[in-house]
Amino acid sequence: MHIEDLAALIQDDVFVPVRIDAGGGVDILLKIEGLNPAGSIKFKTALAMIADMERSGRLKPGATVVESSSGNLGLALSIVCRALGYGFVCVSDPNISPATRDMIEATGGRMEPVTETDENGGYLGTRLRRIAALLDRHAGWVWTNQYGNPAAKWAHHRWTGPAVRRRVDRPDFLFVGVGTAGTAMGCAEYFRINAPDTRVIGVDSVGSVTFGQTPGRRYLPGLGASQQPPLFEATMLDEQVIVPETETVTACWRFRRRHGFLIGASTGTVLAGIARHAAAGAIPPGATVVALSPDLGDRYAATLYDAAWIGSRYADLPPDIAEALAA
Repeated sequence: MHIEDLAALIQDDVFVPVRIDAGGGVDILLKIEGLNPAGSIKFKTALAMIADMERSGRLKPGATVVESSSGNLGLALSIVCRALGYGFVCVSDPNISPATRDMIEATGGRMEPVTETDENGGYLGTRLRRIAALLDRHAGWVWTNQYGNPAAKWAHHRWTGPAVRRRVDRPDFLFVGVGTAGTAMGCAEYFRINAPDTRVIGVDSVGSVTFGQTPGRRYLPGLGASQQPPLFEATMLDEQVIVPETETVTACWRFRRRHGFLIGASTGTVLAGIARHAAAGAIPPGATVVALSPDLGDRYAATLYDAAWIGSRYADLPPDIAEALAA
């Protein structure tokens, strides 16, 4: 199998209309990325990075790829590497969902877990130090480096941005979650060139340092970082919205009640960010709003959608969510 064969499997044209009950109500188009192979937008990131490393000669036949991931990119790389004949090792932490961890192993990847937090209370620094140690120990291993690899941006300049414009030529707003920053920066670069009037809004979690905020404890994988990703450029975003994890949980559970299917935590954070932006009066009536949904929620049944797991970590949830948890 070749990169071109895998790229043909990309599902880039699924959009779902969703209404956000804030600021008088906002109608959005939610771009569903969870139908891609590996179940997330990270399939495109994995393809672009591996293709770039093959073209440059950095990735030789039979090599082993290593990457730090809280889940989705790890699974995407595990599938892509298996299809192309490479080994794969995923350096992860306790926040990875058990289902994603099991899928990485089922597709042939090897887990390399870390358990100690870094100086900012997260795990990224610890994961990166583990990768450095593994590369020193194994001469044939190669790090894709999703945090600083320009190909991680190019994936979304090449695929995601154009897919949005095929559906909505010039949206007024595009809301994108910021984790490793590749998706957000790639989309922002694309829209700066091709539809500069579109305002690209980055959304992140409270406790993440990417937007210059104080580090704090985070439980949900996907968005956020305990170190600012090298790819991140604040000037590429028109605005930034920061969301507490309680609002992410609320958005996910309300979405389930209204629409009947599960979304991942990153999607919930983006929807909560839109609600915050709308409540502040920053989205005019009738604006065309598109948001990226990086993955669906099927792999979070034992965490984000488990009442005991949520109840042991979050207090002060809205009454309707507290009632749903108790049901």
